[in-house]
Amino acid sequence: MDLTHIIEPKTIALFGISKSNPNNPANIIYHKNIHRHCTKIFGINPSGGEYHGSPIYRSVADIPEPIDCAVFAIKAEYVPQAMHDCIRAGVKGGLVISGGFAEAGNHALQDEIADISRQHDFPIIGPNGLGVYSVPEINTFFFPDERFVKPLKGAIGLASQSGGILVDLMIRFTHEQIGISRALSIGNKAVVDEVEALRFFRDDERTSVIGIYFEGLDEGRGRVLIEEIKKTSKPVVLFKTGKTPASQKAISSHTASMAGDYKVFNEVIKQTEALEVQSEPRFLTACEALVCFGKRKIDTTAIITMSGGHGVIASDFCYQQGIHVPSFQETDGQKLKSGVSKNIQNIASFMNPIDLTGSAVDDDYLACTRFALERDDIDSVLLLFLPFIPAITSALPPQLGYLQKLYDKPIVCYVPYLPKFGIFIEGFEMHGIPATHSIDQAVFMLTAIKRRHI
Repeated sequence: MDLTHIIEPKTIALFGISKSNPNNPANIIYHKNIHRHCTKIFGINPSGGEYHGSPIYRSVADIPEPIDCAVFAIKAEYVPQAMHDCIRAGVKGGLVISGGFAEAGNHALQDEIADISRQHDFPIIGPNGLGVYSVPEINTFFFPDERFVKPLKGAIGLASQSGGILVDLMIRFTHEQIGISRALSIGNKAVVDEVEALRFFRDDERTSVIGIYFEGLDEGRGRVLIEEIKKTSKPVVLFKTGKTPASQKAISSHTASMAGDYKVFNEVIKQTEALEVQSEPRFLTACEALVCFGKRKIDTTAIITMSGGHGVIASDFCYQQGIHVPSFQETDGQKLKSGVSKNIQNIASFMNPIDLTGSAVDDDYLACTRFALERDDIDSVLLLFLPFIPAITSALPPQLGYLQKLYDKPIVCYVPYLPKFGIFIEGFEMHGIPATHSIDQAVFMLTAIKRRHI
């Protein structure tokens, strides 16, 4: 199934434009796309006329240009006929924003649009979703721009069964300075589901990491999803909910899908290289780490800290997640000691974790990081970075980023979050070092790169 024309359209026909209600979802979509995106958009309303100086067409057949994608923001019962009109007009696929299908008990109507789609090779995303965010081509998320956090451009492709969860994830990604390539709100998944989204992202040049949130899988699709994941070389992060009887009931009324047996799914997914996570924060953490480093061999790490207590906590988390923190020999400690500034030589600890204390300067951090990266028995470096240490400067993150690229080993960083520390956080992330705001999440970044199942 080719989704290119509905994710990267050159022309859009928008059904449902209102000439009297500017807050109608179709009108919000119209304004977003006509002013801010490169794709041409044509509004459709059976009464015709004009809207803000642009012609409104009575039908898709009246539009003077070939149409790639139709967006249906009309009453559910009108969608089948509109799809037939589009198929006759040569439209290549559509996004069904409308609700009122299986989630409202109207299974027959949803089956009807699915049958039309498959019989005529007319792919649809939805219904009961937000559609597609794929800048600069299309944005059908019907929220006013002043209430929508514009995502950063990046390489993480997102697909979500829940439109609300998808927007929430996009906000969190933006807050953490993590960019996305595209976002698909697949809603009730009448035709395009997680499997089709995965297939699209697998071949998508803009996407290097695939993140999928889902609540349930239709019968037989779980096995297909597993097989498709096995064919996918890109990292895949899965966040599945619907693991309890109460949540399974909620799913059926939300998107009318089947929750399935989670224990079976969990065991089968462990046979793949996909990473299943258990929370939104871990979803973000895993995606960020994987977009920076992809899959790497990580059995060991060197912990470099400015606080002994932070190093102890990190060591415990490493142990829990199967990351070894090898001890350094006394001769290694002496070599490290001779390479740092004299004011910390007699107060720092040069084993692993390396505790540089609050008296360290930038060059101390750089010397210890270089030492760790040069070692054959160290696969990664975990930085526990405290911006309130007085002699540390904002020049350090880009220099550490240079070392990471030079030695091509993953470096991940813990930085406590406060707005005043933003210059350090942005410095790390701009230079290829993912940063997070809890120590266990920093350790989980290493786990994600290794693609273990925690």
